[in-house]
Amino acid sequence: MDVDVITMGCSKNLVDSERLLYRLRAAGYRVYHNPKRIHRGIAIVNTCGFINDAKEESIDMILQLTALKEQGQLEKVLVMGCLSERFYKELNKEIPGVDRYYGKFNWEQMVKDLTKSQVFPLEGDKRGSNSYSRLLTTPKHYAYIKISEGCDRHCAYCAIPLMTGRHKSRPMEDVLAEVKQLVAEGTREFQVIAQELTYYGLDLYGERRIAELVERMANIKGVKWIRLHYAYPNDFPLDLLRVMRENSNVCRYLDIALQHSSDAVLSRMHRHITSREQRELIATIRREVPGIAIRTTFMVGYPGETDEDFRDLLDFVRECRFERMGAFAYSEEEGTKAAQSYPDDVPEKVKGQRLDELMALQQQISEEIAATRVGQTLRVMIDGKEDDYYVGRTEFDSPEVDGVVFVAVPKGRHLRKGCIYNVTITDANEFDLYAELTD
Repeated sequence: MDVDVITMGCSKNLVDSERLLYRLRAAGYRVYHNPKRIHRGIAIVNTCGFINDAKEESIDMILQLTALKEQGQLEKVLVMGCLSERFYKELNKEIPGVDRYYGKFNWEQMVKDLTKSQVFPLEGDKRGSNSYSRLLTTPKHYAYIKISEGCDRHCAYCAIPLMTGRHKSRPMEDVLAEVKQLVAEGTREFQVIAQELTYYGLDLYGERRIAELVERMANIKGVKWIRLHYAYPNDFPLDLLRVMRENSNVCRYLDIALQHSSDAVLSRMHRHITSREQRELIATIRREVPGIAIRTTFMVGYPGETDEDFRDLLDFVRECRFERMGAFAYSEEEGTKAAQSYPDDVPEKVKGQRLDELMALQQQISEEIAATRVGQTLRVMIDGKEDDYYVGRTEFDSPEVDGVVFVAVPKGRHLRKGCIYNVTITDANEFDLYAELTD
């Protein structure tokens, strides 16, 4: 039987899908991970429930698949993930065409239901069926490593704790074993991900141990790049900066969501940090890790955000000049503290205007920063080839979310996917760089 797994939302969901794919393949299914081509078998949607747009995309996908089932083009449609974890009863009532709904954490039961037995490893599979075995959907030279689930922060606007629960770290030895296994299979680059990675270890060891974990990962032979995603600014573990500075295979890159700069908005968001403290943290990060690229995220249109608050945010972005930035407009999420405490009083038109203005500012900053790269020699990991260019990324570029480097290569020279080369940057725009091979 063919099984298509469709992943909606973030890379944390993708890791769950990869583990599911491995177990289903081990049980004898032919498995696929390409929403553009659905086979005549079982379709499984791993849903996202973060904000309204993400929820709507997940629901649209479910409806498309149930329509295919009604037309006789699918045997079953199953749903798992964040959306069904939070809205199981509502989905079951509103979209009864789904054969069964599962949550975010009981997808192992789905495997048992499909196989009618315990999952066993494929014959001859030396890895066995341990807790971290998975079938990569990324190119084999890079992978996402999820080090924890859940979040204890409880920001007022965020529904994620309602779906994922309290912060729960994976044992350090388990994470390191997964990295070693992937290295043995050809993975060279690791994106360390968590809802809040700076909390890592607090629940298991009574202290934050993200710095130790990253340093031990860096010491594993064959690990070429490590990149860190989704840090929280309050009580940031400064010992992590030493690890980034002293280990050449820990990328000078940090994804740290700041959300806003106005003290009034930060207070209503329950972020437990002030604008001054954020500025001091950014200055410390840049001082301790020279040349670091900081990726951040901001929200506009939060309840009570005034024109003055938004101007404060624009000034903050001009001052800090973030190398990478994403932004989104506030959407009210039922059950959150914000939905219970504050009216959604910023008009949608104003939210859109503020989002456009903020992103236009960041585009200008990105163009200026990219222009400073022209003439520099940078290390680039090759991901593939497009037309006459090889396509790669610097240590400042995370897969899927950041730009790429188009590398012109002399005729007759071939670059290997997953290998790192020195290039000289020859041109730039706000998104991508262009380069020539220098070695």
